[in-house]
Amino acid sequence: MHALHWTKGKDRGSERRMPRPWRPVLASATKCCSSEDAVVAGDGLTRCRPARSEFSRRLASFRRLSSMTNSPATPRDGKDDEAAGEMGVGPMQLHSFSLNELRSVTHDFSSGYLLGEGGFGTVHKGFVDAGMRPGLEPQPVAVKQLDIAGHQGHREWLAEVIFLGQFRDQHLVKLLGYCCEDEERLLVYEFMPRGSLENHLFKRISATLPWGTRLKVAIGAAKGLAFLHGAKQPVIYRDFKASNILLDSEFTAKLSDFGLAKMGPEGEDTHVTTRVMGTHGYAAPEYVQTGHLTMKSDVYSFGVVLLELLTGRRAMEHVRGRSAHAEQTIKLVEWTRPYLASSRRLRCIMDPKLAGHYSVKGTRAVAHLAVQCTSAQPRDRPSMAAVVEALERLEGLKDMAVSIGLWPTAPVAGRNALSAKFRAEMKGAGTGNGAVLRRRSASAKLP
Repeated sequence: MHALHWTKGKDRGSERRMPRPWRPVLASATKCCSSEDAVVAGDGLTRCRPARSEFSRRLASFRRLSSMTNSPATPRDGKDDEAAGEMGVGPMQLHSFSLNELRSVTHDFSSGYLLGEGGFGTVHKGFVDAGMRPGLEPQPVAVKQLDIAGHQGHREWLAEVIFLGQFRDQHLVKLLGYCCEDEERLLVYEFMPRGSLENHLFKRISATLPWGTRLKVAIGAAKGLAFLHGAKQPVIYRDFKASNILLDSEFTAKLSDFGLAKMGPEGEDTHVTTRVMGTHGYAAPEYVQTGHLTMKSDVYSFGVVLLELLTGRRAMEHVRGRSAHAEQTIKLVEWTRPYLASSRRLRCIMDPKLAGHYSVKGTRAVAHLAVQCTSAQPRDRPSMAAVVEALERLEGLKDMAVSIGLWPTAPVAGRNALSAKFRAEMKGAGTGNGAVLRRRSASAKLP
Protein backbone atom coordinates (compact mmCIF):
# COMPACT_ATOMS: atom_id res chain seq x y z
CA MET A 1 0.00 0.00 0.00
CA HIS A 2 2.88 2.32 0.67
CA ALA A 3 4.82 1.75 -2.53
CA LEU A 4 3.74 3.38 -5.75
CA HIS A 5 3.55 1.30 -8.91
CA TRP A 6 4.07 3.14 -12.17
CA THR A 7 2.32 1.29 -14.95
CA LYS A 8 2.16 1.57 -18.70
CA GLY A 9 -1.53 2.00 -19.36
CA LYS A 10 -3.15 -1.03 -17.81
CA ASP A 11 -0.37 -3.47 -18.53
CA ARG A 12 0.35 -4.79 -15.09
CA GLY A 13 3.18 -6.92 -16.43
CA SER A 14 5.36 -3.82 -16.93
CA GLU A 15 5.15 -2.59 -13.32
CA ARG A 16 8.28 -1.30 -11.64
CA ARG A 17 8.75 0.39 -8.32
CA MET A 18 9.43 4.10 -8.20
CA PRO A 19 9.71 6.59 -5.32
CA ARG A 20 6.40 7.77 -4.01
CA PRO A 21 5.96 11.46 -4.95
CA TRP A 22 2.61 11.94 -3.22
CA ARG A 23 2.30 13.14 0.36
CA PRO A 24 0.57 10.50 2.48
CA VAL A 25 -2.71 11.28 4.16
CA LEU A 26 -2.24 11.22 7.91
CA ALA A 27 -5.04 10.34 10.24
CA SER A 28 -4.14 13.32 12.41
CA ALA A 29 -4.44 15.65 9.43
CA THR A 30 -7.76 14.44 8.11
CA LYS A 31 -9.38 13.60 11.46
CA CYS A 32 -11.31 10.95 9.61
CA CYS A 33 -11.08 8.31 12.31
CA SER A 34 -10.64 7.95 16.01
CA SER A 35 -7.44 6.77 17.65
CA GLU A 36 -8.72 3.24 17.99
CA ASP A 37 -9.37 3.13 14.23
CA ALA A 38 -5.85 4.25 13.35
CA VAL A 39 -3.34 1.81 11.91
CA VAL A 40 0.42 2.26 12.28
CA ALA A 41 2.10 1.15 9.07
CA GLY A 42 5.57 -0.27 8.67
CA ASP A 43 6.96 3.14 7.74
CA GLY A 44 5.81 4.61 11.05
CA LEU A 45 3.03 6.68 9.51
CA THR A 46 -0.44 6.54 10.98
CA ARG A 47 -3.15 5.87 8.45
CA CYS A 48 -6.87 5.45 8.75
CA ARG A 49 -8.55 2.09 8.73
CA PRO A 50 -11.48 2.32 6.30
CA ALA A 51 -14.50 3.52 8.26
CA ARG A 52 -17.74 1.54 8.26
CA SER A 53 -19.68 4.16 6.31
CA GLU A 54 -23.31 4.14 5.26
CA PHE A 55 -22.24 2.38 2.06
CA SER A 56 -20.44 -0.28 4.09
CA ARG A 57 -23.59 -0.99 6.06
CA ARG A 58 -25.37 -1.63 2.80
CA LEU A 59 -23.00 -4.42 1.88
CA ALA A 60 -24.43 -6.75 4.52
CA SER A 61 -27.84 -6.57 2.83
CA PHE A 62 -26.73 -7.83 -0.55
CA ARG A 63 -29.10 -10.80 -0.27
CA ARG A 64 -31.98 -8.33 -0.32
CA LEU A 65 -30.67 -6.85 -3.53
CA SER A 66 -30.47 -10.32 -5.04
CA SER A 67 -34.21 -10.76 -4.51
CA MET A 68 -34.77 -7.70 -6.69
CA THR A 69 -32.93 -9.08 -9.73
CA ASN A 70 -34.11 -11.24 -12.62
CA SER A 71 -37.34 -9.24 -12.61
CA PRO A 72 -39.11 -6.90 -15.04
CA ALA A 73 -38.62 -3.16 -14.75
CA THR A 74 -41.41 -2.88 -12.19
CA PRO A 75 -41.11 -4.82 -8.90
CA ARG A 76 -43.19 -7.93 -8.53
CA ASP A 77 -44.70 -6.88 -5.22
CA GLY A 78 -44.56 -4.18 -2.56
CA LYS A 79 -41.81 -5.98 -0.63
CA ASP A 80 -39.28 -5.14 -3.34
CA ASP A 81 -40.22 -1.47 -3.15
CA GLU A 82 -39.79 -1.54 0.61
CA ALA A 83 -36.38 -3.20 0.35
CA ALA A 84 -35.29 -0.69 -2.26
CA GLY A 85 -36.32 2.18 0.00
CA GLU A 86 -34.35 0.78 2.92
CA MET A 87 -31.28 0.38 0.75
CA GLY A 88 -31.56 3.86 -0.74
CA VAL A 89 -31.66 2.52 -4.31
CA GLY A 90 -34.27 2.11 -6.99
CA PRO A 91 -35.60 -1.21 -8.29
CA MET A 92 -32.68 -3.35 -9.43
CA GLN A 93 -33.14 -4.30 -13.09
CA LEU A 94 -30.30 -6.81 -13.16
CA HIS A 95 -29.99 -10.47 -14.03
CA SER A 96 -28.18 -13.00 -11.88
CA PHE A 97 -26.05 -15.35 -14.01
CA SER A 98 -24.38 -18.60 -13.05
CA LEU A 99 -20.66 -19.09 -13.63
CA ASN A 100 -21.36 -21.90 -16.09
CA GLU A 101 -23.61 -19.62 -18.13
CA LEU A 102 -20.89 -16.99 -18.39
CA ARG A 103 -18.31 -19.64 -19.26
CA SER A 104 -20.58 -20.68 -22.09
CA VAL A 105 -21.17 -17.20 -23.55
CA THR A 106 -17.40 -16.42 -23.48
CA HIS A 107 -16.27 -19.85 -24.73
CA ASP A 108 -14.76 -20.64 -21.32
CA PHE A 109 -13.13 -17.18 -21.12
CA SER A 110 -11.14 -17.90 -24.25
CA SER A 111 -8.10 -15.75 -24.97
CA GLY A 112 -9.55 -15.19 -28.42
CA TYR A 113 -12.41 -13.29 -26.81
CA LEU A 114 -10.23 -11.22 -24.48
CA LEU A 115 -11.04 -7.50 -24.73
CA GLY A 116 -8.62 -6.16 -22.14
CA GLU A 117 -7.25 -6.36 -18.63
CA GLY A 118 -7.09 -3.82 -15.82
CA GLY A 119 -6.96 -3.45 -12.06
CA PHE A 120 -10.28 -5.28 -11.69
CA GLY A 121 -9.33 -8.26 -13.83
CA THR A 122 -9.96 -9.49 -17.34
CA VAL A 123 -12.78 -8.50 -19.70
CA HIS A 124 -14.06 -10.97 -22.31
CA LYS A 125 -16.55 -10.58 -25.10
CA GLY A 126 -19.55 -12.87 -25.18
CA PHE A 127 -23.00 -13.22 -26.69
CA VAL A 128 -26.25 -13.92 -24.86
CA ASP A 129 -28.84 -15.91 -26.79
CA ALA A 130 -32.55 -15.31 -26.98
CA GLY A 131 -34.39 -16.96 -24.12
CA MET A 132 -31.47 -16.99 -21.69
CA ARG A 133 -33.45 -14.63 -19.44
CA PRO A 134 -36.99 -13.23 -19.77
CA GLY A 135 -36.73 -9.67 -21.04
CA LEU A 136 -33.03 -9.98 -21.99
CA GLU A 137 -32.55 -9.46 -25.71
CA PRO A 138 -29.90 -11.41 -27.63
CA GLN A 139 -26.85 -9.19 -27.86
CA PRO A 140 -23.05 -9.06 -27.54
CA VAL A 141 -21.87 -8.44 -23.98
CA ALA A 142 -18.67 -7.68 -22.09
CA VAL A 143 -18.00 -9.95 -19.12
CA LYS A 144 -15.63 -8.57 -16.48
CA GLN A 145 -14.13 -11.13 -14.11
CA LEU A 146 -12.65 -10.08 -10.79
CA ASP A 147 -9.02 -11.09 -10.27
CA ILE A 148 -9.00 -12.26 -6.65
CA ALA A 149 -5.29 -11.42 -6.37
CA GLY A 150 -5.75 -8.00 -8.03
CA HIS A 151 -6.05 -4.46 -6.73
CA GLN A 152 -9.84 -4.47 -6.36
CA GLY A 153 -12.17 -6.76 -4.48
CA HIS A 154 -15.72 -7.57 -3.43
CA ARG A 155 -16.38 -4.02 -2.24
CA GLU A 156 -15.61 -2.50 -5.64
CA TRP A 157 -17.58 -5.25 -7.37
CA LEU A 158 -20.59 -4.56 -5.18
CA ALA A 159 -20.29 -0.81 -5.76
CA GLU A 160 -20.75 -1.50 -9.47
CA VAL A 161 -23.84 -3.59 -8.78
CA ILE A 162 -25.39 -0.96 -6.51
CA PHE A 163 -24.65 2.16 -8.54
CA LEU A 164 -25.22 0.81 -12.05
CA GLY A 165 -28.20 -1.23 -10.85
CA GLN A 166 -29.76 1.93 -9.46
CA PHE A 167 -28.95 4.46 -12.18
CA ARG A 168 -29.93 4.39 -15.83
CA ASP A 169 -28.72 7.06 -18.25
CA GLN A 170 -27.63 7.07 -21.88
CA HIS A 171 -24.15 8.22 -20.81
CA LEU A 172 -23.60 5.47 -18.24
CA VAL A 173 -22.62 2.02 -19.46
CA LYS A 174 -25.51 -0.39 -18.94
CA LEU A 175 -24.96 -3.19 -16.45
CA LEU A 176 -27.05 -6.20 -17.47
CA GLY A 177 -26.26 -8.55 -14.61
CA TYR A 178 -23.72 -10.15 -12.33
CA CYS A 179 -22.43 -13.46 -11.00
CA CYS A 180 -21.69 -14.08 -7.33
CA GLU A 181 -20.75 -17.73 -6.97
CA ASP A 182 -18.33 -18.98 -4.29
CA GLU A 183 -15.25 -16.75 -4.67
CA GLU A 184 -16.12 -15.72 -8.22
CA ARG A 185 -17.31 -12.15 -8.88
CA LEU A 186 -18.30 -11.18 -12.42
CA LEU A 187 -20.19 -8.35 -14.09
CA VAL A 188 -22.02 -8.43 -17.43
CA TYR A 189 -22.27 -5.17 -19.40
CA GLU A 190 -23.56 -4.07 -22.75
CA PHE A 191 -20.79 -4.39 -25.33
CA MET A 192 -19.15 -1.10 -26.38
CA PRO A 193 -17.75 -1.72 -29.89
CA ARG A 194 -15.48 1.35 -30.04
CA GLY A 195 -13.61 0.53 -26.82
CA SER A 196 -12.22 3.23 -24.56
CA LEU A 197 -11.25 6.83 -25.26
CA GLU A 198 -7.76 5.96 -24.01
CA ASN A 199 -7.26 3.50 -26.88
CA HIS A 200 -8.29 6.05 -29.49
CA LEU A 201 -6.05 8.80 -28.15
CA PHE A 202 -2.91 6.92 -27.23
CA LYS A 203 -2.74 3.60 -29.09
CA ARG A 204 -0.82 3.51 -32.36
CA ILE A 205 -3.29 1.10 -33.92
CA SER A 206 -6.18 3.55 -33.66
CA ALA A 207 -7.17 6.05 -36.32
CA THR A 208 -7.13 9.72 -35.36
CA LEU A 209 -10.26 10.96 -33.64
CA PRO A 210 -11.54 13.99 -35.60
CA TRP A 211 -12.10 17.21 -33.66
CA GLY A 212 -15.89 16.95 -33.95
CA THR A 213 -15.79 13.44 -32.50
CA ARG A 214 -13.56 14.56 -29.62
CA LEU A 215 -16.03 17.31 -28.81
CA LYS A 216 -18.92 14.83 -28.93
CA VAL A 217 -17.09 12.51 -26.56
CA ALA A 218 -16.36 15.39 -24.16
CA ILE A 219 -20.03 16.43 -24.15
CA GLY A 220 -21.24 12.89 -23.55
CA ALA A 221 -18.80 12.29 -20.70
CA ALA A 222 -19.73 15.65 -19.17
CA LYS A 223 -23.42 14.74 -19.32
CA GLY A 224 -22.67 11.46 -17.55
CA LEU A 225 -20.94 13.28 -14.67
CA ALA A 226 -23.67 15.94 -14.57
CA PHE A 227 -26.29 13.20 -14.26
CA LEU A 228 -24.47 11.65 -11.28
CA HIS A 229 -23.92 15.00 -9.58
CA GLY A 230 -27.55 15.98 -10.10
CA ALA A 231 -29.06 12.80 -8.61
CA LYS A 232 -31.32 13.02 -5.57
CA GLN A 233 -28.35 11.87 -3.53
CA PRO A 234 -25.33 13.03 -5.54
CA VAL A 235 -22.71 10.50 -6.56
CA ILE A 236 -19.00 11.33 -6.78
CA TYR A 237 -17.43 9.23 -9.52
CA ARG A 238 -13.87 9.55 -8.11
CA ASP A 239 -12.01 7.80 -10.96
CA PHE A 240 -12.85 9.81 -14.07
CA LYS A 241 -10.21 9.20 -16.76
CA ALA A 242 -9.86 8.35 -20.45
CA SER A 243 -9.77 4.58 -19.89
CA ASN A 244 -13.13 4.69 -18.07
CA ILE A 245 -14.90 6.48 -20.93
CA LEU A 246 -16.29 3.84 -23.31
CA LEU A 247 -17.63 4.53 -26.80
CA ASP A 248 -20.48 2.87 -28.65
CA SER A 249 -20.70 2.46 -32.42
CA GLU A 250 -21.78 6.11 -32.81
CA PHE A 251 -18.99 7.38 -30.51
CA THR A 252 -21.46 8.17 -27.76
CA ALA A 253 -19.48 8.37 -24.52
CA LYS A 254 -20.54 6.27 -21.53
CA LEU A 255 -18.93 6.15 -18.10
CA SER A 256 -17.84 2.75 -16.80
CA ASP A 257 -16.13 1.28 -13.73
CA PHE A 258 -17.99 2.55 -10.66
CA GLY A 259 -15.87 0.60 -8.19
CA LEU A 260 -14.56 3.77 -6.52
CA ALA A 261 -17.77 5.82 -6.68
CA LYS A 262 -19.00 7.37 -3.43
CA MET A 263 -22.26 8.91 -2.29
CA GLY A 264 -21.79 12.67 -2.03
CA PRO A 265 -22.13 14.79 1.12
CA GLU A 266 -25.57 15.21 2.63
CA GLY A 267 -27.20 18.02 4.57
CA GLU A 268 -24.75 20.59 5.87
CA ASP A 269 -21.68 18.47 5.07
CA THR A 270 -19.38 20.00 2.48
CA HIS A 271 -17.30 16.93 1.68
CA VAL A 272 -16.86 13.21 2.20
CA THR A 273 -13.69 12.13 3.99
CA THR A 274 -12.30 8.90 2.60
CA ARG A 275 -9.15 7.05 1.74
CA VAL A 276 -7.25 8.60 -1.15
CA MET A 277 -7.94 6.39 -4.16
CA GLY A 278 -7.97 7.09 -7.86
CA THR A 279 -5.32 7.62 -10.51
CA HIS A 280 -2.26 9.86 -10.45
CA GLY A 281 -2.55 12.82 -12.79
CA TYR A 282 -6.35 12.85 -12.66
CA ALA A 283 -6.92 13.16 -8.91
CA ALA A 284 -7.67 16.66 -7.59
CA PRO A 285 -4.79 18.08 -5.49
CA GLU A 286 -6.94 18.93 -2.46
CA TYR A 287 -8.29 15.37 -2.40
CA VAL A 288 -4.78 13.89 -2.56
CA GLN A 289 -3.57 16.16 0.26
CA THR A 290 -6.53 15.93 2.65
CA GLY A 291 -8.77 13.03 1.66
CA HIS A 292 -11.69 15.47 1.37
CA LEU A 293 -13.80 14.38 -1.59
CA THR A 294 -16.34 16.65 -3.32
CA MET A 295 -18.08 16.81 -6.68
CA LYS A 296 -15.49 19.43 -7.67
CA SER A 297 -12.93 16.60 -7.47
CA ASP A 298 -14.66 15.05 -10.49
CA VAL A 299 -14.62 18.43 -12.25
CA TYR A 300 -10.82 18.57 -11.90
CA SER A 301 -10.48 15.09 -13.43
CA PHE A 302 -12.73 16.15 -16.30
CA GLY A 303 -10.46 19.13 -16.97
CA VAL A 304 -7.48 16.77 -17.25
CA VAL A 305 -9.33 14.69 -19.87
CA LEU A 306 -10.10 17.89 -21.80
CA LEU A 307 -6.35 18.53 -21.95
CA GLU A 308 -5.79 14.98 -23.19
CA LEU A 309 -8.34 15.54 -25.96
CA LEU A 310 -6.56 18.75 -26.99
CA THR A 311 -2.99 17.48 -26.89
CA GLY A 312 -3.22 13.75 -27.52
CA ARG A 313 -0.92 13.26 -24.52
CA ARG A 314 -1.50 11.40 -21.27
CA ALA A 315 -2.23 12.97 -17.90
CA MET A 316 1.30 12.05 -16.79
CA GLU A 317 4.27 11.20 -19.00
CA HIS A 318 7.95 10.52 -18.53
CA VAL A 319 10.51 12.92 -19.90
CA ARG A 320 13.93 11.58 -20.86
CA GLY A 321 16.88 13.93 -21.22
CA ARG A 322 20.17 13.32 -22.97
CA SER A 323 21.35 11.30 -20.00
CA ALA A 324 19.76 7.89 -19.55
CA HIS A 325 19.29 8.61 -15.86
CA ALA A 326 17.89 12.13 -16.33
CA GLU A 327 14.19 11.30 -16.13
CA GLN A 328 11.32 13.17 -14.62
CA THR A 329 7.57 12.91 -14.69
CA ILE A 330 5.57 15.73 -16.24
CA LYS A 331 1.97 16.44 -15.25
CA LEU A 332 -0.07 17.50 -18.23
CA VAL A 333 -1.92 20.14 -16.18
CA GLU A 334 1.32 21.91 -15.26
CA TRP A 335 3.03 21.46 -18.62
CA THR A 336 0.16 22.88 -20.70
CA ARG A 337 -0.63 25.87 -18.49
CA PRO A 338 1.66 28.39 -20.28
CA TYR A 339 0.18 27.49 -23.69
CA LEU A 340 -3.54 27.79 -23.00
CA ALA A 341 -3.92 31.58 -23.06
CA SER A 342 -3.82 32.23 -26.84
CA SER A 343 -4.66 30.44 -30.06
CA ARG A 344 -1.13 30.69 -31.44
CA ARG A 345 0.50 29.27 -28.33
CA LEU A 346 -2.23 26.65 -28.03
CA ARG A 347 -1.32 25.50 -31.56
CA CYS A 348 2.08 24.42 -30.21
CA ILE A 349 0.57 21.73 -27.98
CA MET A 350 -2.39 20.64 -30.11
CA ASP A 351 -2.40 16.98 -31.07
CA PRO A 352 -0.31 16.85 -34.29
CA LYS A 353 -2.49 13.99 -35.54
CA LEU A 354 -5.30 16.51 -36.05
CA ALA A 355 -3.05 18.28 -38.60
CA GLY A 356 -4.84 21.59 -38.12
CA HIS A 357 -8.33 20.18 -38.70
CA TYR A 358 -9.83 21.65 -35.55
CA SER A 359 -11.90 24.70 -34.73
CA VAL A 360 -9.74 27.59 -33.50
CA LYS A 361 -12.60 29.13 -31.51
CA GLY A 362 -13.61 25.71 -30.22
CA THR A 363 -10.17 24.68 -28.99
CA ARG A 364 -9.62 28.08 -27.40
CA ALA A 365 -12.93 27.73 -25.50
CA VAL A 366 -12.11 24.15 -24.48
CA ALA A 367 -8.66 25.26 -23.27
CA HIS A 368 -10.25 28.04 -21.19
CA LEU A 369 -12.72 25.55 -19.76
CA ALA A 370 -9.89 23.14 -18.92
CA VAL A 371 -8.09 25.92 -17.02
CA GLN A 372 -11.25 26.58 -15.00
CA CYS A 373 -11.86 22.89 -14.29
CA THR A 374 -8.28 22.30 -13.10
CA SER A 375 -8.15 25.38 -10.89
CA ALA A 376 -6.23 24.82 -7.66
CA GLN A 377 -9.22 26.13 -5.68
CA PRO A 378 -12.30 23.88 -5.88
CA ARG A 379 -14.65 26.86 -5.48
CA ASP A 380 -13.31 28.31 -8.75
CA ARG A 381 -14.26 25.24 -10.76
CA PRO A 382 -17.59 25.25 -12.62
CA SER A 383 -20.35 22.73 -12.05
CA MET A 384 -20.67 19.90 -14.53
CA ALA A 385 -24.04 21.29 -15.65
CA ALA A 386 -22.27 24.55 -16.59
CA VAL A 387 -19.54 22.55 -18.36
CA VAL A 388 -22.14 20.73 -20.49
CA GLU A 389 -23.74 24.02 -21.45
CA ALA A 390 -20.38 25.56 -22.40
CA LEU A 391 -19.35 22.58 -24.53
CA GLU A 392 -22.66 22.31 -26.38
CA ARG A 393 -22.24 25.89 -27.62
CA LEU A 394 -19.10 24.80 -29.50
CA GLU A 395 -20.74 22.26 -31.78
CA GLY A 396 -20.83 23.12 -35.46
CA LEU A 397 -17.94 25.61 -35.53
CA LYS A 398 -16.16 25.49 -38.92
CA ASP A 399 -13.15 27.80 -38.42
CA MET A 400 -10.50 25.17 -39.05
CA ALA A 401 -6.92 26.14 -38.15
CA VAL A 402 -5.56 24.65 -41.37
CA SER A 403 -7.80 26.90 -43.48
CA ILE A 404 -7.12 30.21 -41.72
CA GLY A 405 -3.34 30.02 -41.59
CA LEU A 406 -2.83 28.87 -37.98
CA TRP A 407 -1.37 25.52 -38.97
CA PRO A 408 1.66 24.82 -41.20
CA THR A 409 0.63 23.73 -44.66
CA ALA A 410 3.53 21.28 -44.96
CA PRO A 411 2.71 17.79 -43.66
CA VAL A 412 4.12 16.88 -40.26
CA ALA A 413 6.85 14.25 -40.60
CA GLY A 414 6.31 11.47 -38.11
CA ARG A 415 3.67 10.84 -35.51
CA ASN A 416 5.23 12.94 -32.76
CA ALA A 417 7.17 15.49 -34.81
CA LEU A 418 7.62 18.81 -33.04
CA SER A 419 8.47 22.13 -34.63
CA ALA A 420 11.71 23.90 -33.72
CA LYS A 421 9.65 26.62 -32.07
CA PHE A 422 7.81 24.04 -30.00
CA ARG A 423 11.07 22.47 -28.86
CA ALA A 424 12.34 25.86 -27.77
CA GLU A 425 9.13 26.57 -25.88
CA MET A 426 9.28 23.15 -24.24
CA LYS A 427 12.79 23.97 -23.10
CA GLY A 428 11.55 27.20 -21.59
CA ALA A 429 8.68 25.36 -19.90
CA GLY A 430 11.12 23.36 -17.82
CA THR A 431 11.40 20.08 -19.65
CA GLY A 432 15.18 20.36 -19.85
CA ASN A 433 17.71 20.81 -22.64
CA GLY A 434 17.12 18.33 -25.40
CA ALA A 435 14.33 16.60 -23.50
CA VAL A 436 11.83 14.60 -25.51
CA LEU A 437 8.44 13.54 -24.28
CA ARG A 438 8.11 9.78 -24.32
CA ARG A 439 4.78 8.16 -25.12
CA ARG A 440 4.78 6.16 -21.93
CA SER A 441 2.14 6.60 -19.27
CA ALA A 442 3.24 7.44 -15.78
CA SER A 443 -0.24 7.08 -14.35
CA ALA A 444 -0.98 4.58 -11.64
CA LYS A 445 -3.68 3.86 -9.15
CA LEU A 446 -3.40 5.75 -5.91
CA PRO A 447 -2.91 3.39 -2.95
